[in-house]
Amino acid sequence: MATTEMHVMAKRVKGGSFLTEEREPQDIFTAEDLSDEHRQIAKTAVEFTTNEVMPATQEIEAKNFQVTRSLLRKAGELGLMGVDVPEAYGGLGMDKVTSALVAESISQLASFSVAFSAHVGIGTLPIVWYGTEAQKRKYLPKLATGEWIGAYALSESSSGSDAMHCHTRAVLSPDGKHYILNGEKMWISNSGFADVFTVFAKVDGEKFSAFIIDRNTPGFSVGSEEHKLGIRGSSTCPLILADCQVPVENLLGEVGKGHHIAFNILNIGRFKLGAACVGGARNGLRNAIGYSKERKAFGKSICEFGLIQEKLAECATGIYAGESLVYRTIGMIDAALADLDANAEGASREIQKRIEEYAVECSILKVWGSEMLDMVVDHVLQIYAGYGYVEEYPAERAYRDSRINRIFEGTNEINRLIITGWLMKQAMAGHLPLLPAIKKLMDEVMSGPSAGEDYDGPLAAEHKLLANAKKLTLFAAGAASQKYMQGLAEQQEVMGALADSIIEVYAMESSILRAEKLIGARGEAGARQAIAMTRFYAAKATERIEQSSRKVIATVAEGDMLRTQMAILRRLAKHEPADTISLGRQIARHVLAAGRYSL
Repeated sequence: MATTEMHVMAKRVKGGSFLTEEREPQDIFTAEDLSDEHRQIAKTAVEFTTNEVMPATQEIEAKNFQVTRSLLRKAGELGLMGVDVPEAYGGLGMDKVTSALVAESISQLASFSVAFSAHVGIGTLPIVWYGTEAQKRKYLPKLATGEWIGAYALSESSSGSDAMHCHTRAVLSPDGKHYILNGEKMWISNSGFADVFTVFAKVDGEKFSAFIIDRNTPGFSVGSEEHKLGIRGSSTCPLILADCQVPVENLLGEVGKGHHIAFNILNIGRFKLGAACVGGARNGLRNAIGYSKERKAFGKSICEFGLIQEKLAECATGIYAGESLVYRTIGMIDAALADLDANAEGASREIQKRIEEYAVECSILKVWGSEMLDMVVDHVLQIYAGYGYVEEYPAERAYRDSRINRIFEGTNEINRLIITGWLMKQAMAGHLPLLPAIKKLMDEVMSGPSAGEDYDGPLAAEHKLLANAKKLTLFAAGAASQKYMQGLAEQQEVMGALADSIIEVYAMESSILRAEKLIGARGEAGARQAIAMTRFYAAKATERIEQSSRKVIATVAEGDMLRTQMAILRRLAKHEPADTISLGRQIARHVLAAGRYSL
């Protein structure tokens, strides 16, 4: 089975440990390790999107939800809607790599991708993980086939990121048969046509809880469609609960434990969103390559111009690093789940607990992927120039559609705080050896320059950059911790800057390890493009890490201490610059010859 094959290749490691532990290429799962079964499912999803979804673009964008529902049903018939649903309830019960592959492969039209992802992820998984046996048997088979469509209602007008501050209330009816819900939910994807909603409310105004609500429930209604900047063909409406009568058997999980459902489901949403962003970037680059070959200026195709090639190289490198992040992370999650019997008593809770272990990596995928896609769609629109601003060309819609990803599944600001805060919390609890690593590094850098470790091979310089990048990040984190102690969580700009460095370290390491694994499999000549993109990315990432570390140190130190710490920063950041112009030209020539992103 594909899952067994994959778990041989992915080493089980602790979430967040990439900052303090070294990894070998064989420890990670990469896009090259996909099994034949994985590739066949991805091919099915791509063909479905190309042949069924894309021809219906105009109707989907016009909010013809009958068309969207029909396509979701077809996706269900192909098994694409049930990858995360256990076989016992009509699904396929596939590994998380398959789940991410489907999300990536179905991302050509964002409006449909949003509807699909909202259903298979946050719309269905709460019942998979937290539903009673009766709830699972009632809802999951129809959700897996697309006969019923799911939605997830957490946000409110006054509590988007601050989800626990919800005002929707639930009280038990005098006869004990119903919970009576009152309140309003905002920005709910699929709400215009969904059949089943996971809705959060506070029982007696205090106990944050979740409920399954059918569309025809008395007291439940859906407001008007929002008209949005992007993803215009997706459905986004408010929900109104006016003495909404929810049977007590539709309580999801336990009273007062709704936060477990809300936050653990979001981890899945985040890694799937990261995967979908990689797919969206791949589509954008393909369009840009095609247009840049056709468009003539000054007597030649614009793809021959250096500044256009630089944009193509940045897009291709973003996709490469994104794939490296996505499949490394999801490979770790699948490795953590490998010894679980999905049908055993309590398995669902254990699954979500093990996925929660990788909350930092999931947040990194979400932040990095959404910002990478924004970079790509901006470059693509610029390549199209004036035509990119016109609706009939694909660059315009992709540019608008991309922007929501930095808000979905927790804003990027919230996720940056999660990244740094989760790591520091794990360190303080002794679950991650982050504090000893920081202390060791502080002692090392204060004692003066050291010889450092020697690396060899075609990526020796990048390995050294990575080693120093980790040191810089730990050094900045140590300086910030010394300054603010327990109050660090209140220094959001510092937390955000530290998160930026942590994100870049993980992306750089993932790219290097993937390239090293390719060199082992194909030889240096066969991995030439991966080596070039790794070097190109590492050079840019090093600059961003130095900038973020400088920002932290400048705010936590002054006088002689500032001068001392800046001297240490310069020492750790010292390196010979890579020739990113030549690397960019090589990367661009490769993708232009292929007509798409290609290794």
